[in-house]
Amino acid sequence: MPNYVLQEMSEEMGDGKKKVYPRMQTYSLHDFDTVVRHMHEYSGSFSEGAIRGVLDALVTTMKSWMPMGHSIKIDGLGVFSLTLGFDTSTPSEATATKKQKSGNADEELKTKYRHVCIKGIRFKPDPQLLRQMNKEATFERTETDIVVPRKPSDSRDERIRKALAIIDKQGYMTLSDYAIATSQSRSTASKDLHQLVSDPTSGLVTHGSHSHKVWIRNKKTTETNL
Repeated sequence: MPNYVLQEMSEEMGDGKKKVYPRMQTYSLHDFDTVVRHMHEYSGSFSEGAIRGVLDALVTTMKSWMPMGHSIKIDGLGVFSLTLGFDTSTPSEATATKKQKSGNADEELKTKYRHVCIKGIRFKPDPQLLRQMNKEATFERTETDIVVPRKPSDSRDERIRKALAIIDKQGYMTLSDYAIATSQSRSTASKDLHQLVSDPTSGLVTHGSHSHKVWIRNKKTTETNL
């Protein structure tokens, strides 16, 4: 039976009033090979190679169409669309120079602009999918107390130790896992993990992206320490 905990929303994410929301506990991350194998077991009539080919074709189609301004709708699943943001890997502002006619002479105009890039993919599930899943799902609360985020009282080394302990236990760590273990809000925990990952001596690296991002051990660091 799937489990959940009641999480108090961080003040910086709300309007200053205390709010509580249910947060599902995630115990595993199914990789591509596992998904293909399960789809083959469920369908029976399609080989793993055929399923893999269809999924690869879907990813290729999304990469080709979505940057051109198209959303992708899959009946029974939902709609995928891109989200944009400013590219933080380049200077926040750049100068573009263009020429325009001013009387009989060309006049150079310099304008400032910011680089825009794809930040993520927004997924809006099909309402029918949600209804079907709700008919089959029953959730059980695992903790009696409400999880309250607060600023970390542990030292940096202690937070790293807790993170690695979670990874060693279940093979990976989610943002929620780290936030609960270190008593931080999700936004604070995300910033903390970003700083830790940027330091190669922490032993932490990321795997996946966006909502599928998890943290795992840095094998190179582990091998060096051994």
